[in-house]
Amino acid sequence: MADEVTSFEGGCRCGQIRYTCSSTPVFIAHCHCRDCQYSAGGGFSTIVVVASSGVDMTGDLGGFKVTADSGNDLTRKFCSNCGTPIMTEMHSNSQFMVLKAGTLDDPSWLKPSVHIWTSSGQPWSEELGELPRFEKSPN
Repeated sequence: MADEVTSFEGGCRCGQIRYTCSSTPVFIAHCHCRDCQYSAGGGFSTIVVVASSGVDMTGDLGGFKVTADSGNDLTRKFCSNCGTPIMTEMHSNSQFMVLKAGTLDDPSWLKPSVHIWTSSGQPWSEELGELPRFEKSPN
C-alpha cells in the first residue's frame, strides 16, 4: 500500500538518471490530460506526486516547457541520453514534483487512487478493463 512506503528509488532505462525519494507519495493517479498523453505516448500517464524536498536526483535531465490543460506552466524532464520521461516540475507549486510511475525500480506497490483530467481522456482508454488479457504477446 502506498501509505506504507516511505522511500523508494528509480531512474531511466539507460541508468544515467537515478533518484531516491524519501517521502511518502501525496497521491498516485492516472492522469488523462492531453499533455500527459503526449508525454506517455498513450491514453494516460500514471503519476506519483511527492514533496520535492524528499527527492535526490542525479544525472543529466533534459527539459521541455509546456502549458498544461490547467493553464499552468510545467517543465517535463527526461533523460537526455535515452529519452525516458522522468518527472514534471510544476512552476506554480515547486513544493511538489510529479514522478512517472514507470520509472520506479519496483512500481508493483503503487495503487492509483484516482483518475484525473478525464475531460481530456480518450474514449478508447475507458475500455481497457474490458479487453482480452494475455500474459505475453498472443501468438
